[in-house]
Amino acid sequence: MTQGRSIRLFLVDGTPNGLLTAEIMNWTGHVLTGPRSKLSELVQRPECGRTGIYFLVGTDPDGDLRPLVYIGESDDVATRLKQHNRPEGKGGKDFWEKVCLVTSKDLNLTKAHVKYLESLLIQKASAVGRCKLANGTAHDYVGLPESDRADMAFFIEQVRTVLPVLGMDFLRSTTKISSSPGLERQLHTELETSQGGGSVSPRLKMEVKRQNIVAFAQEVDGEFIVLEGSLARGEWIDLKHNYRHLYKQLCDEKVLLDDGNGFKKFTRDYAFTSPSPAAAIVAGRAANGRVDWKVETTGQTYADWQDQQVSAAAAHAGQAEQ
Repeated sequence: MTQGRSIRLFLVDGTPNGLLTAEIMNWTGHVLTGPRSKLSELVQRPECGRTGIYFLVGTDPDGDLRPLVYIGESDDVATRLKQHNRPEGKGGKDFWEKVCLVTSKDLNLTKAHVKYLESLLIQKASAVGRCKLANGTAHDYVGLPESDRADMAFFIEQVRTVLPVLGMDFLRSTTKISSSPGLERQLHTELETSQGGGSVSPRLKMEVKRQNIVAFAQEVDGEFIVLEGSLARGEWIDLKHNYRHLYKQLCDEKVLLDDGNGFKKFTRDYAFTSPSPAAAIVAGRAANGRVDWKVETTGQTYADWQDQQVSAAAAHAGQAEQ
């Protein structure tokens, strides 16, 4: 069973929508984040005069459903953020609504360190695919000794741990699940052993029988993952539903490709926020994922399976209190 971790959050001005700092025990990193509307207060903070990396996060003006993110580095972040705050035509960036700055409490991050971190973070964000990057192609930066590269690898893992807590998921990896049922059962066992159980669902199945569509999924660490090779309707038929934009995006990104038989096929595992958008993409229309997804071995709906898990957990907690 994995150990818990403590992250210390501090509301700088006492409000949940203002400036926020975050720290992890035994990590030298320091995170400062806030909305663009608080930029004048943020740049006055001592952290902004240090060497560090930063993330500008906002909504994509071209309509991509993922956040638009710019990853940068500077040895004087305040100056760089002031530049980014200028109008688009004067060298600034208009899209961002939130900024997150990561520096070091012991001031040991150098310009070489943050250039290396920037390069790796751009690569990781691109590989994960949870955001659209406003950066150009990342330049490989290898000008660090081996020991420093190891330290920066640890630093990045802490950044990837704390950012989702602050509502920024774009560096969070997606669990890869093989399409082999045997390997899925193995993954299920390994995750239950390493994470204390309850972190992964049994294999789920959804059928749209009139169209002979079959898809498979598992819920892992709070994400609903439709498995590679699953089928989806060949076109979106519910023109009034907003998930049509997600369907189009998945086609544009080649997550869904024509299979040659009138269907779309998932070319890789894809993580959804919940069962219903996953079911809608498979069906090509609005769908209730809590009912349409069923445990493959028993036919039990996802909703009934989840309710069973909650009831069992509550009963176990009640017995433990006695």
